[in-house]
Amino acid sequence: MSPPQIVSVPSNTIDPENVKEKGLPADQASIGMDEKKLETPPYMQDAFGDEEFAEVKYKVLKWWQCGLLMVAETVSLGVLSLPAAVAGLGLVPAVIILIGLGILATYTGYVIGQFKWRYPHISNMADAGEVLAGKFGRELLGIGQMLFLVFIMASHLLTFTIAMNKITNHGTCSIVFGVVGMIVSFICSLPRTLAKMSWLSLVSFISILSAVFIAMIGVGILHPGDRVDAVVDTNLYNGFTAVTNIVFAFSGHAAFFGLAAELKDPRDFPKALCLLQGVDLCLYLIAAVVIYRFGGADVASPALGSASPVVTKVAYGIALPTIIIAGVINGHIAFKYVYIRIFRGTDRMHKRDWLAISSWVGIGLFLWILAWIIAEAIPVFSNLLSLITALFASWFTYGLSGMFWLYMNKGIWFSSPRKIALTFLNIFNVAVGACLCGLGLYVSGKAIHDNPSSASFSCADNS
Repeated sequence: MSPPQIVSVPSNTIDPENVKEKGLPADQASIGMDEKKLETPPYMQDAFGDEEFAEVKYKVLKWWQCGLLMVAETVSLGVLSLPAAVAGLGLVPAVIILIGLGILATYTGYVIGQFKWRYPHISNMADAGEVLAGKFGRELLGIGQMLFLVFIMASHLLTFTIAMNKITNHGTCSIVFGVVGMIVSFICSLPRTLAKMSWLSLVSFISILSAVFIAMIGVGILHPGDRVDAVVDTNLYNGFTAVTNIVFAFSGHAAFFGLAAELKDPRDFPKALCLLQGVDLCLYLIAAVVIYRFGGADVASPALGSASPVVTKVAYGIALPTIIIAGVINGHIAFKYVYIRIFRGTDRMHKRDWLAISSWVGIGLFLWILAWIIAEAIPVFSNLLSLITALFASWFTYGLSGMFWLYMNKGIWFSSPRKIALTFLNIFNVAVGACLCGLGLYVSGKAIHDNPSSASFSCADNS
């Protein structure tokens, strides 16, 4: 059964059937040239190729495994920052924005799946950038994706040190906790295929679900009732800071091409996407509304700070797996980008010899050390992370998907009422990405300006 189609293939684009079956450029496929006489450009080659007799097979991921990996990669302790976002916007505006951005993120994720079907060789944002804008697009989106993923990895190492300091009452130097988190994350990242990591995603899901429920119960017991506001008076800075917390909760799209590339059947991507969006939207709404209902206008961010010290320690302890695993999934996507960039088009991708294994281990170790240095060295890390996310997550989640759809439908934007509606929707997506990027830069820039730097590589308690 073929995937549902929102777009049709215009005459000036690549025929998806010829590309899927033969890997041919459109001008060659259309004139029926012998495929054996053609050399497919390197960027048009499937990253994993023919795996029939391969030692290491990548394209074995089932849809539910992909969906759980997407949940693990997207949903982490960021969900516990949403109650504060509700407090900053008011209950009614926050719920409307949360649902609206969640539905829009579902559609933009589906467009990424469409782009993957149209150009089956795509395995990361860099490949998609090459389709859009040649070599410049490849390098721009490749660098952007790597920066974003490495900073996400660093943010999870930092969160791990905060959690360990909270659990142990600052039992040792924070740098030690950071090194421990780096080593554990590196070891968990060693499997080369996502299918072998899918069991980690199940552990992560159970972990964050349990932590959220403990937080809701703990806040409810400590604050049995407080006044909540349907709307609040705010300003651009505070209001958009709350909006960015909601946007960041849906910022998993940077990894979607990498996850879809390892699906056994790429047509199952919409199932995995629906699993992700169903889980995260329901969890976000319940956690944000319930905790805000009991925590009130002064609810902490993360919300665990509004519970009692004992409950906070228990919740952080249960959340440790998802703190680690969410960073590990993002790290795996980053490793795979570098690994494919080095070995694409060679049989080294599927080997288990010393060069293949040592290359994978070396790439992983280097990126985790880099992430650890960033986490330890940047004084106002959370603000700088907001800056990087404003620069890239706004485009990966919303803006670029609009560009993908407009590119696929070039020449037929106004060919029917349905196309006209979708054209305006995707222009709106590009505008949303630009708005989030511009205002996000303003908010994060102001936060960096207003907060003086603190000591780097410090042993101090950062909880």
